[in-house]
Amino acid sequence: MRHTNIVFLLQMTKDYLDGKIDVTSYRLDFPYELETRYKNMLRENRLMAELIYDCLVEDGVFLYDELSDEDFEDQIRRQYEFVDDVYHGRTYM
Repeated sequence: MRHTNIVFLLQMTKDYLDGKIDVTSYRLDFPYELETRYKNMLRENRLMAELIYDCLVEDGVFLYDELSDEDFEDQIRRQYEFVDDVYHGRTYM
C-alpha cells in the first residue's frame, strides 16, 4: 500500500526544515493537514500515523508557544529525524 498521506506530512515537515515553508504556516497548517488525513493515514500505516501525531504534533507543533523559534526548529528537526528513521527502517521503536 502506498503511504501517500504519511509521505505528504513528512515532506511538509522537511520543507519547513529546509526553509521552504515559514514557521507560522507550518505550525498552523501541519495540525490541520494531519487532522484532515488522519483516518487515511491509519489505513496506510497505523504505527506511523500515531508516531507522527505523537512526535510532530504533541512533542512538536504544540510546543511552539513554549520555545523560541530556534528551539522550535531544533525540536521539530529532532522529532522529524526520529520519525523519518523509523519510516525508512533505520531505527526501531
